[in-house]
Amino acid sequence: MKLYNITKDKLNLVETKQFPLERDIQNLIEKNTFELFNVEFVESELTVGKYRIDTLCYDEENNSFVIVEYKKGDSYSVIDQGYTYLQLLLNNKSDFLLTLSKHFNRVLDVKDIDWSQSKIVFISQSFNKFQKDSVNFKNLPFELWEIKKFSNGTIGLDQHLSSSDESIEMVEGNKNSVIKDVGKE
Repeated sequence: MKLYNITKDKLNLVETKQFPLERDIQNLIEKNTFELFNVEFVESELTVGKYRIDTLCYDEENNSFVIVEYKKGDSYSVIDQGYTYLQLLLNNKSDFLLTLSKHFNRVLDVKDIDWSQSKIVFISQSFNKFQKDSVNFKNLPFELWEIKKFSNGTIGLDQHLSSSDESIEMVEGNKNSVIKDVGKE
């Protein structure tokens, strides 16, 4: 899609500009999480165990966590990182709860959170077809958002939406599947 400014009936092309660093995207999103996603920013660069989460947010409407990860390029896998962070969240509830309790300056209990509504959001300047197709299931707790920066200071965010009627649960196989356990949680 091309974008134009109108000046006295004259169209001027607005060019796409790259974010030089992944951190530039992160700083912009963290300062505007509520305006963009209706979630509250909690903490940046949270380390839990051997993993570092770019941005932790809280969705007050769903009483759930939202983990935001930023990607500079499109040569990485989102599905493995998504499931890794989802298991990290569910297997380390106390760490996340403590972080949120400190943020709100009040003690929260594990039952105060609807863990089943938590999700992982990936934000990148572009996603390749494999990344988009890897999350093309209904009810998958992962979202892909492409961010664009334009020469006139405008920012655009476009969510990649699933076009599938199939659920990931259809491929979970046996009763002891990890996918089934994560889905139950």
